[in-house]
Amino acid sequence: MKLIRVVTAAMLGVALASCLAGPAGATARTAATSAAACRSASDPALAARLGAGIDAAVRHRVSTVAVAVSDPAAGLQCWLNSSEHFDSASVVKATILGALLRRAQDRHEALTRTEKALAYAMITRSDNDAASELWDDVGRRYLQHFLNLAGMTRTYLGPGPYWGLTRITAYDETLLLHLLLTKNTVLGTSSRDYELSLMARVIPSQRWGVPAGAPTRLTAHVKNGWLPLAPYGWRINSIGGFTGRGGGYSIVVLTQDNPTMGYGIATVETIARVVNRDLNPGAGPVNPSSEVPESRQTPDELIPAAPDIP
Repeated sequence: MKLIRVVTAAMLGVALASCLAGPAGATARTAATSAAACRSASDPALAARLGAGIDAAVRHRVSTVAVAVSDPAAGLQCWLNSSEHFDSASVVKATILGALLRRAQDRHEALTRTEKALAYAMITRSDNDAASELWDDVGRRYLQHFLNLAGMTRTYLGPGPYWGLTRITAYDETLLLHLLLTKNTVLGTSSRDYELSLMARVIPSQRWGVPAGAPTRLTAHVKNGWLPLAPYGWRINSIGGFTGRGGGYSIVVLTQDNPTMGYGIATVETIARVVNRDLNPGAGPVNPSSEVPESRQTPDELIPAAPDIP
């Protein structure tokens, strides 16, 4: 895929050095020892079972992991390292679209034919050129405005044109999914429905991750990101909302330190199967685990290596 444009050597040296030395690296080793915290006033047994299941799912993985689960109908929330920062890779494309839709609302306009085409390509097949065009068109100022409106105060936009190096947390990604799944003042119903419809049409080869283990009768609205970058290996991220059972729920799994793309996907799906099983007991047929051929385990986007820093 196309390199996401070129910035000056000076800018790249400062920006990438800052990103690669960010919070995720600093906490990678301590985060692995954390335990999942799940709470539900109406079903404490479910919360305890889910917390234990998430802990068991990550116990023998070398991946550094953050998890967030929200099921408003059950009054359930689960968190694991939810404030730790990870490079977004293509997960940020869901935020770019959210900002684009909010801008259209502010202007009292519908998306143009070009904007719709770019949004469709960016979400359904993770097209990087489309993401770069919309990143530039919406602009950093309005992207930040959207983050502020959404309460995503722990999300830090990537340097210059490098949207894939946006720093995200599982907590903030849950806030984004909450905006898409529930009525709110930031995104109107038509905007929410539009973005969810695109996330439900992601091409089959990119529908791995949090849909694993979910009942097939539910609709999974997913966006994934996958990127290898030193020094913390493959970033494998998956966010998703699930509708069709009377109340939507969301799952966010962010990972790094994965030796391969396939290993990271397996980590995400091991967690997702536990969550989807416990939230949907006796639900019937479920989505199988993914098998991503080695030939397809290539970066979602190209980020230049950080230059030598004295």
